[in-house]
Amino acid sequence: MYSVFESRRALPGAVLAGLLLATAASAEDARILIGIESATSVTDVARYRLTEYLQTQGCEADIRFNTRASGLALAFAPGMPGNSSPILVAVNRDGQLPVPVWVTRKTAGVRHIRELQGRDLATVAGADPLGASLPLAALQQQGVTPEPGQLYEAGDFSSALGLLLHNNTHAAVSELGFVTPFLAGNNLVVSWQGEPVKAAGWYRRAGWNNGAKACEQALARKQRLDDPQIFVIFPEWVNGFALPDSQYSEDSNQ
Repeated sequence: MYSVFESRRALPGAVLAGLLLATAASAEDARILIGIESATSVTDVARYRLTEYLQTQGCEADIRFNTRASGLALAFAPGMPGNSSPILVAVNRDGQLPVPVWVTRKTAGVRHIRELQGRDLATVAGADPLGASLPLAALQQQGVTPEPGQLYEAGDFSSALGLLLHNNTHAAVSELGFVTPFLAGNNLVVSWQGEPVKAAGWYRRAGWNNGAKACEQALARKQRLDDPQIFVIFPEWVNGFALPDSQYSEDSNQ
């Protein structure tokens, strides 16, 4: 028969179990939920390495490749969602805001993007405005409207450049900082250059709390050269992240 004394002996164990469950729940609640709209579907290695890096910087993060998941504290988006202001902006190889460009071969003799009318063009799939929408809008302003069969949609900026280099297209979209090292050695030229834009960044979401500050600081310190395997989830031109105010200050001094 179960006695009162046995019940009393069992009580400390029950209390301990409750405390352990509460501690586990508290630890789970302390994790910062991070959402990323990834530029690739191959995310396992990047998730592991980014989680590990953030942990070394005091940021216990749960990374999800879905910027609409509930409870997110931080989210990376390749475009500018709504009227939100990014806490960190993506910067290019030169540490500056990205610049959309059209690139052609020098031998094509394209002196102005109006001359891309009727030509085959390489764009980049996805939500990154540098990959298609901004360069195509520049064409439209010049009265150039490519037919659907004239647009080749590549998976990333390197592939779009490859289509141009292998003579599959007459021009390719790119980002100025990303493509500049490839120009001279491949007989390429920038035929159109847009204005610097805020084209990607990190945003605070409804689940944000002070614990996320360590994550933001860690993200601002990481660059592509530090760990290229992490950066495969971001657009190819993204070299790192910077505070918007510091970026504007750098731009204004040039």
